[in-house]
Amino acid sequence: MDKFKDFKENLPDWVNEENFELYKMRHTAEHVLHLAVTELFPEVKRAMGPPIEDGFYFDFDPGSIKITEEDLEKIERKMQEIVKQNLPIIREEISIADAKILFEGNEYKLEWISEFEKDSETVTVYWTGEPNKEGSDVDLCKGPHVESTKNIGHFKLLSIAGAYWRGDEKNKMLTRIYATTFKNKKDLEDFLEKRKLAEERNHRKIGKEMDLYAIFPEIGQGLPVWLPNGYAMRRVLEDYMLDLERKHGYVHMLTPHINKAELFEKSGHLGFYKESMYAPMQIDDETFYLKPMNCPAGMMVYNMDLRSYRDLPMKMGELGTVYRYEKSGELHGLQRVRGFTQNDAHIFCTQGQLESQFMEVMDMMNTFYKDIGFKDYYFRLSLSDPKNKEKYCGDPEAWKKVEDIMRKVLEKNHIEFKEASGEAAFYGPKIDVQAINVFGKEDSISTNQVDFNLPERFDLTYVDENGEKKRPFVIHRALIGSFERFFAFLIEYYGGAFPLWFAPEQIRILPISDKNVEYANKVDSILKKEGRKMNLWIRSSVDERSETLQSKVRDSEIAKVPYTLIVGGREEEKDQVSVRARGKGDLGAVSLNNFKEKLLEEINSKALNLWE
Repeated sequence: MDKFKDFKENLPDWVNEENFELYKMRHTAEHVLHLAVTELFPEVKRAMGPPIEDGFYFDFDPGSIKITEEDLEKIERKMQEIVKQNLPIIREEISIADAKILFEGNEYKLEWISEFEKDSETVTVYWTGEPNKEGSDVDLCKGPHVESTKNIGHFKLLSIAGAYWRGDEKNKMLTRIYATTFKNKKDLEDFLEKRKLAEERNHRKIGKEMDLYAIFPEIGQGLPVWLPNGYAMRRVLEDYMLDLERKHGYVHMLTPHINKAELFEKSGHLGFYKESMYAPMQIDDETFYLKPMNCPAGMMVYNMDLRSYRDLPMKMGELGTVYRYEKSGELHGLQRVRGFTQNDAHIFCTQGQLESQFMEVMDMMNTFYKDIGFKDYYFRLSLSDPKNKEKYCGDPEAWKKVEDIMRKVLEKNHIEFKEASGEAAFYGPKIDVQAINVFGKEDSISTNQVDFNLPERFDLTYVDENGEKKRPFVIHRALIGSFERFFAFLIEYYGGAFPLWFAPEQIRILPISDKNVEYANKVDSILKKEGRKMNLWIRSSVDERSETLQSKVRDSEIAKVPYTLIVGGREEEKDQVSVRARGKGDLGAVSLNNFKEKLLEEINSKALNLWE
């Protein structure tokens, strides 16, 4: 029926020839869903709903009724009835005028039609069942679809949520039903198992349970507040990253949160990025914007002085907070926010230094991922589209040289990577690290990208060995990316059970009775003092509550504390601690000195666990 080649240009990026059939099944299942809902609840108005990477959803205006989670089973049964009817899915092209009549009374469909009307005299609709016959259904749709309702595979309705019409909080709140479908039952069962794991490890759930971050409506949606536990982790990783960069010759700077409009005019952001920027502020007859990126200010710092080839490579890092206006319907915990801090760096170098700089960044990436404990990841090389040269700024020959160098560096490092032709930004090719979570979710973490745009816009130069002015190459480099998005991935990857070296609370000391509180505090003091000697921040605490020991142990396990130390009269007498390790249980009593040495070794080595 609907073929990949006929729809390729209008499909989402994640759809390819291999998963095209599954995409069609989900698209058709979406039509079966809204037919089932409208049969059960005739008052609702259908709005919109696309297939997505792991399923599909549809938005409805429920009117005066309320559709709840309890209704999903009933809707599923109705969908099964529709599937058994084996209704054909039929495409029809109709005039704009006929479409307005067909969808009269549905303001959501009429809004779409009015937009299509600007570019076309016709629209396409798909019928579920024979067109214009009793019991058939029609919806405004571009397709593609499978041939019949019986071909939508094994499906499951997943959840209900609220969603603003077209993701804009200024619009009406609609009811959204999420669902999925797969070709066979096993694939569906595997997905549901992974989804269950994903829900258990959801960073918003764990973030709340462990007091890592919070979002207050009074402060603003999409503007997370790092709570003491979360900030303790973040601070450890900030210090780690600053130290790693210093070891590789980086210097660090900090630029203001707001910049004048003329800076963003020069960088081009006001020309192509304004919709994602916060509204301007008028101060002393000048216009300012919250910065959406750190790069323009970084270019200004480079241009402060006349640079020589002897100054290059020049590597400047910044933990810079930026602000981007995201629609409220698209905000999601720490993954999609309006204010976030980037682990930014800009490397200014000559063409001859490009390979060595890429090699160094790859070395830094390998060190970082080993220390953080990530093992399941690959590299993606995003290249220009050779058939669409006008899309990109800069010299095509320079692009080719840089792309060849990037490929060479990846090959030299014997790294698994995938090439993505046409996925480069207009200003330069890039290498992304795609890390994969335990339930198969993939996220871009690190980025290493050449920029052919800003050096021209800011007229960056250096004087070469012949006294001639040349244009430096600029590499944007972010190992962590944004701390917020990285932490969302990190929380879900570990399920809150973080490695010792960056866990928010590393040790909890439990006195068996009030008589042992003094010794518990002594242990706490000794551990922190020994940590300071080695320039380490030991995050330990004493639980002095009047609770049973069993209750305290359980609370420590719920908090996912790596080590719980139990101290009583016997431990105090022998200068010992009884050790419980997260995930391993009781390890027995050891001398305080032995525990201290093991603890410091594990933190310094960033090992996952030295206790067996």
